[in-house]
Amino acid sequence: MTEMKFKRNFCIVAHIDHGKSTLADRLIQKAKIIDDRQMKNQILDNMDIERERGITIKSQAVTIPYHAKDGFDYELNFVDTPGHVDFSYEVSRAIASCEGALLLIDASQGVESQTVSNLYMALEQDLTLVPVINKIDLPSADLPSVKHQIDHDLGLDSADAVPVSAKTGEGIDELLEAIVTKFPAPSGDPKGKAKALIFDCHYDEYRGVVIHIRMMDGRIKTGDIIRFMSNNTDYKVEQIGIFKIKYEETGVLEAGDVGYIIAGVKTVSDVRVGDTVTLAETPADEPLPGFKEVKPVVFSSIYPMDSNDYEELKDSMEKLKLNDASLIFEKDNSIALGNGFRCGFLGLLHLEIIEERLERDYDQAIIFTAPSVQYKIKLTNGEEKTIDNPTEFPDGRIAEAWEPYIKASIITPSEYIGSIMALCQEKRGEQKNMNYLDEKRVELTYEMPLAEVLFDFYDRLKSYSRGYASFDYEVTDYKITDLVKVDILINGKPVDALAQLAYKPEAANHARKVCERLKGEISRQQFKIAIQGAIGSQIIARETVNPVRKDVLAKCYGGDVTRKRKLLEKQKEGKKRMKMIGNVELPQSAFLAVLKEKEE
Repeated sequence: MTEMKFKRNFCIVAHIDHGKSTLADRLIQKAKIIDDRQMKNQILDNMDIERERGITIKSQAVTIPYHAKDGFDYELNFVDTPGHVDFSYEVSRAIASCEGALLLIDASQGVESQTVSNLYMALEQDLTLVPVINKIDLPSADLPSVKHQIDHDLGLDSADAVPVSAKTGEGIDELLEAIVTKFPAPSGDPKGKAKALIFDCHYDEYRGVVIHIRMMDGRIKTGDIIRFMSNNTDYKVEQIGIFKIKYEETGVLEAGDVGYIIAGVKTVSDVRVGDTVTLAETPADEPLPGFKEVKPVVFSSIYPMDSNDYEELKDSMEKLKLNDASLIFEKDNSIALGNGFRCGFLGLLHLEIIEERLERDYDQAIIFTAPSVQYKIKLTNGEEKTIDNPTEFPDGRIAEAWEPYIKASIITPSEYIGSIMALCQEKRGEQKNMNYLDEKRVELTYEMPLAEVLFDFYDRLKSYSRGYASFDYEVTDYKITDLVKVDILINGKPVDALAQLAYKPEAANHARKVCERLKGEISRQQFKIAIQGAIGSQIIARETVNPVRKDVLAKCYGGDVTRKRKLLEKQKEGKKRMKMIGNVELPQSAFLAVLKEKEE
């Protein structure tokens, strides 16, 4: 085993697209863990979605051997992290298992909003930070300006910054030296009672649950009986080792190591990320501080397209939850769609990724209802409750309601300020601060309702700023709002899966859009179909799907007009009867059309 003073645990944090995964590739290539034939770009992104979208969703760990200039062999444990704001809980878990962080900054883009929030996250955990300026091979790279931003915006010393190009491999040797010399060795007592933090886990079809751990104190070896401290369950260690892209069995892990344990854990619900693992014979006195519980901010219901697939969907959700600790769900059912689950997500991208993973990794055909946020409500009898589902909305008994607000920080080139400010005002945002970072870039701080950001805010922000603006937010507190439930009626019958909670002054506009979209999706029948949006008993929007009509006058040629009138009256009577008993079938696409915001 490597001595503790020759170990280094670090992660790479950065704004989205600043080159974390590419830098990880270079470090792995340098260490020759795998030969050049098996090397591919973004090697640590092993989900198809990650590779297609070019984003990292899951943190991945890998151990890199390195022979330093001082002649000693070091063991570098390194965790690659996501950059997107929806996955910042992944970053916080990775940070908890490290002593140092490389803060990566794009040489052409400079410091962006996620860079700043990741910096604070790392400082809260007392990590040693080394700034790294990436993409110095780009023609638009501006080193002096980025160094100024490191000093001025981040308050770090730009003299410590290591310039590298992850694409060409320039500066990688200097970076590895900086990791060895600037990051501290892990602290911990190899002789003490065993304590390890679970920072991730995933499900393997053949081995059961594979647990990713960071050893803090003591040691665990193959054959030991381990105990999870959150639920006091014991397991026997079958295999233990480190990550070198593939699993490499070492037989033992001790203080300071990052690795994995396979212990025949069959059920997904037994393992909690953030839990402490210790030995059953000599358990630790108290668990390590886990991560703060993630609070979902966006809620939506998932239903299987065919209600017979409910059990399969349930299994898939269980497995997905193991790999994604922030997914929260409970049973739910709807009159229109049958049994399903009510789920909580960290943001819209998170919702999209879960939807894609259920469809691709688990072959589920599913329907999502429109996402909503969590509202707090005070009833007329003084009772208070939180609701996130329109079906729980108590009509007419509300004294007041509050909705969650966020503090949004937008960093943008100054020429796009006008259109971005207009967008924020349209979304009921209130400007709190405007700070010129340098001649070209401005930081805008807004307070706005979370519900307004859900649908198309991010896409429009990107299109107004030609992709240059970066957006980061944190949920702050609740503020009073005027909340109503918008029901969608089809031929006078409410469809519960289409109901939404909305801000009253915008409800009519919202209902009108939904009715328009549904009109395009429902096929014409023999009778007239009314699609209406309503608040309580008041109709606020309406669209009509006109009936198809049989030509009953075809056989009536010439003769008196009363003959024609008689046939038309008879048809009218028939239509009336048909409408009274006519049921409208809602196609799958209708539910999806309501979710997709039309391009304005």
